[in-house]
Amino acid sequence: MTSTPATTPLESASKERLRLWLRFLKTSRAIEATLRENFKTEFDSTLPRFDVLAALSRYEGGLKMSQISGVLKVSNGNVTGIVDRLAEEGLLVRVPVPGDRRASLVRLTKNGREEFARQADAHEAWIDEMLLGFDARAARAFADDLQALEASLPEERNTNV
Repeated sequence: MTSTPATTPLESASKERLRLWLRFLKTSRAIEATLRENFKTEFDSTLPRFDVLAALSRYEGGLKMSQISGVLKVSNGNVTGIVDRLAEEGLLVRVPVPGDRRASLVRLTKNGREEFARQADAHEAWIDEMLLGFDARAARAFADDLQALEASLPEERNTNV
């Protein structure tokens, strides 16, 4: 009979952290897949469209395209097509930036604010349902732990979202 070598506490901690990361990634992907399906089914929309609306909802004065990309941590190319379609649908508008002929601010229209509010309410309900296993205290503690983890990451990787 062959015996397996005993793991040291350091190796064991490392393996458990790896398992934690893999579990976190799997769970995050499952939640995201559910959200994507829900947006498609209930709003004939996408999660990236919701993300653009959500970003703009936090900035009443609007954002430049590069600022939207920065807030969402995606390329300008990813945002441009989404913004174009949302503008065609009357959910947002481009407004020229005084003194900068090349730049424009993107803002939600009244219809855009109303549509975002509908989708945000549904989004909150979906998340609430998926995370029912956490009471308010446990959810806060877990969120605080994740925030501490985020703060410990190298600055250029820390998104502060």
